Amino acid sequence: MPSISAISKVDFPHKLDQKFVKEYVRNMFADDFPLVERLIDAFDNTEIKQRNFCEPLSYYDQHHSFHDHNLEYIRISLEYSIKAIEDVLQKAELSKNDITDIIFVSTTGLATPSLDALIINSMRLNPNINRIPIWGLGCAAGVSAVAKANIIGKVNPDAVILIVAVELCSLTFLRNDFSKSNFIASSLFSDGIAACIIRGDNHQPARKLKVLSSKSKLYYDHLNVMGWDFLDSGFKVIFSKDIPTIIHSHVKDDITMFLAENNLTLNDIKNFIFHPGGKKVLTAYEESLEICSEKIKNTRETMNDYGNMSSGTVLYVLEKFLRQGFEDGYGLMLAVGPGFSSEMVLLDMKKLMDFLIFISVFILQRLSELFVAKKNEKWLRAAGAREYGQGHYRFIVLLHVFFILSMIGEYLVKTDVRIDYLFCGAFRLIDHSKNLGYYLSWKILEYKNP
Repeated sequence: MPSISAISKVDFPHKLDQKFVKEYVRNMFADDFPLVERLIDAFDNTEIKQRNFCEPLSYYDQHHSFHDHNLEYIRISLEYSIKAIEDVLQKAELSKNDITDIIFVSTTGLATPSLDALIINSMRLNPNINRIPIWGLGCAAGVSAVAKANIIGKVNPDAVILIVAVELCSLTFLRNDFSKSNFIASSLFSDGIAACIIRGDNHQPARKLKVLSSKSKLYYDHLNVMGWDFLDSGFKVIFSKDIPTIIHSHVKDDITMFLAENNLTLNDIKNFIFHPGGKKVLTAYEESLEICSEKIKNTRETMNDYGNMSSGTVLYVLEKFLRQGFEDGYGLMLAVGPGFSSEMVLLDMKKLMDFLIFISVFILQRLSELFVAKKNEKWLRAAGAREYGQGHYRFIVLLHVFFILSMIGEYLVKTDVRIDYLFCGAFRLIDHSKNLGYYLSWKILEYKNP
């Protein structure tokens, strides 16, 4: 199965506290929006503490045409995408020439040639890279990109797939739109850019984070729940208050069915990697799935620290899991987006480096025991000790080697039968074998202190 090697994210230099954004928007809307004082508490209710912005607040003081906004979108997207790509390649210990495929996702600006072409040209990447630019999936695009990379990795085990998610939501803010939807959007959405490397099976990953399966779903007759209304002035956000209700009604059944197809249940999921959406969306997840808030702690903290960055947010959440640690077991990526739709990806998450450290310590401990035993034997022989029984080091070493290999095999191979049973069975066979038992008889050195 393809595996996730590394993720990088962008922290823009204009990251701001939510309280400053709140006062800024209050002053902006005060003269033209009568409901400003009644709705201003929406900023506090989001539980967002900081917002990731690609421009300083002073940029939004002025009116900008859609053309100006879009030029900024292209400029900033290209600059910071390259930084994210360079960072993720370094983390994955790859060069830019190793990339075979690029999936670029975004919904907050337009570019033709698409931004993946601009990236390839600017970075002088392999001109034969397979390109998949995806536009319009909104918040669901990050999970969808991982699902599509998984398909590529299965078809081509040598593949090195680069995912780039770019969402500059603040550049879609309409300065002269004093509607309720624009006001609420100003309390929630932020900017984010993330890059991710997924590799096929012919590459040995530094950590065991395998992509197992994925599933998409479009909900009929919910086209107007989320999306854009395209105006002469730019993109006007469509963001229905019914989103938490839809999640309550559908998501649990969809997740249950998806996991059942993989012979799993919700109880098997140890790591919940969800796109946050907002406070009410997180509450809907908790209530519908009947999980405690601790299960989506990383999702909530990512929203608190950055805001809703649309498609990139879930990759920021996954990066937090990789950086701070995760529980061994299965992980579930989930995001909802325009359509109305949902995207799910099942991960098998294992801490390979922790396991290698354990194996290394175990081997060193066993080698030190053999070393001490040999030194003791040498000293006893020099002191005149007599030996009873046969030498057994060769077989004991072989048994230790077999035991270590069985543990490594158990870790690397997904199976319902523990490979440690092979060791136990082999040991019993040797122990009860008359011929081999002769060679395994313990060496006894008798020493009488004069």
